[in-house]
Amino acid sequence: MVMCNSHQCGCWHHYPERGWIQFLLMRILYEKPMHGYQLLEEIEDRSCGFHKLEPGSIYTLLRRMEERGLLQSKWEKTEGSPDRRVYTLTDRGVEALKNGLASIVKRKQLFDDLAQFYHDKFKETSEGEE
Repeated sequence: MVMCNSHQCGCWHHYPERGWIQFLLMRILYEKPMHGYQLLEEIEDRSCGFHKLEPGSIYTLLRRMEERGLLQSKWEKTEGSPDRRVYTLTDRGVEALKNGLASIVKRKQLFDDLAQFYHDKFKETSEGEE
């Protein structure tokens, strides 16, 4: 991942699409603090079952994001079951989310323009050759 050097926010400005899962996690945590298992379920639900992360993968990712200052966690005591670590987005994480999503929106505009060019110039030609 390419970290932004101009800001010490821990975000990925140059190629944010490489860190899409981190942006999804930050977006979810922006809406509501959760523990890791809830995040696994939320990602699966939002992707209609297309993306299923392994528990080890998500916890490694959450730990790295916490080390970068994007998240913070605290232990939540639960009655009748093991305590769980609940993650929340930090101010630095909110800034990284905002900047990263702004970059993704700009890139999306470029891809939309390229897709339109394809449809205008090549789609009919490609379909006619089939």
